[in-house]
Amino acid sequence: MAIEVKVPMLPESVADATVATWHKKPGDRVERDENLVDIETDKVMLEVPAPQAGVLKEIVRASGSVVKASELLAVIDASASTSSAPAEKSAASAAPAAKSTATVVATNDTSTGPAARRAAHEHAVDPATVSGSGKEGRVTKQDILSHAQQNKAQPASATSTATIPVLTGERLEQRVPMTRLRKRIAERLLEAQQTAAILTTFNEVDLKPISDIRKQYQEQFVKKHGIKLGFMSFFIKASVEALKRFPVVNASIDGDDVVYHGYFDIGVAVSTERGLVVPILRNADQMSLADIEKQVALFGEKAKKGQLSIEEMTGGTFTVSNGGVFGSLMSTPIINPPQSGILGMHKMQDRPVAVDGQVVIRPMMYIAMSYDHRIIDGKESVTFLKTIKEFLEEPTRLLLDL
Repeated sequence: MAIEVKVPMLPESVADATVATWHKKPGDRVERDENLVDIETDKVMLEVPAPQAGVLKEIVRASGSVVKASELLAVIDASASTSSAPAEKSAASAAPAAKSTATVVATNDTSTGPAARRAAHEHAVDPATVSGSGKEGRVTKQDILSHAQQNKAQPASATSTATIPVLTGERLEQRVPMTRLRKRIAERLLEAQQTAAILTTFNEVDLKPISDIRKQYQEQFVKKHGIKLGFMSFFIKASVEALKRFPVVNASIDGDDVVYHGYFDIGVAVSTERGLVVPILRNADQMSLADIEKQVALFGEKAKKGQLSIEEMTGGTFTVSNGGVFGSLMSTPIINPPQSGILGMHKMQDRPVAVDGQVVIRPMMYIAMSYDHRIIDGKESVTFLKTIKEFLEEPTRLLLDL
């Protein structure tokens, strides 16, 4: 009995998707609900499970193909044994994949994990050519990255379908198509620059009060909540309180109208190997410090595994981005349309500052706020950022709602 595997229904905001990586090949045995293929949209990677156990008879849409909802991806023979799938089908099905310039033939789930498969797809590496260092010879993400690094220093094979090498003298260039996510990021950033009047204002924060709180209560916090108390939760809390006082920063432009949002959905910028994603903390004003820390940690884990849903990255009224984790001392973050503001955190450094007429060493951080000058004036932006600074330097005000 032939079972059709189709592209799942896509969200309204997503018109089509790209077949990223097949984890099975024709003739392979598949189990019900086992992931067959990854489908990449503009925002997330979707997994397509097998609707029924059987043998993968045919791959209809090869890696690199652009597909729409309900299109046929593959056919499973539910009544066949592993050996019954003809070898010629395997060859015929694999042939279309050679047309793609970003195709990597992946091994099945027993030899590579999700992180390794995604790394193989992004770095144009065939896992079958990589020696696994993991348990029972499993190919790990690091194995893929090491293999890709070695290949950069060697001339590419003429049979490679993942990149198009161009030799110029003794130097090698490789042309690799952008992923859908990277193209979407490029479009969004360009849109922000072209449609909004973006300006940035700066300030600096003395983080000693928060550092003292973390040092004093970290052990108790972890024991009670099962997660460490970080800086991000304080910055998000401070942002929410400042947004309450400056509603226009929490607003957005829709045509000739300004839409004031009566809720506080805070985007948290998360960097992944595939690119920057911004999952949303819904109703952040109703969340405790522990709730925020747990949700941000969960977003980070899901982002690394490519498991964030469209719903988790849709909407948002304001964004907080932490470039300090990469060592950035100062930057001008770009707003995430249709939002009107974004707060940029940076690296915390011990610096000499004047306190009550004395020079002391304090953990200082530069903070930046980029804003849409079409609806936010300079006075509002500067005062808004100053309010965040004051909350962070007197964090007890956050707890006392002052």
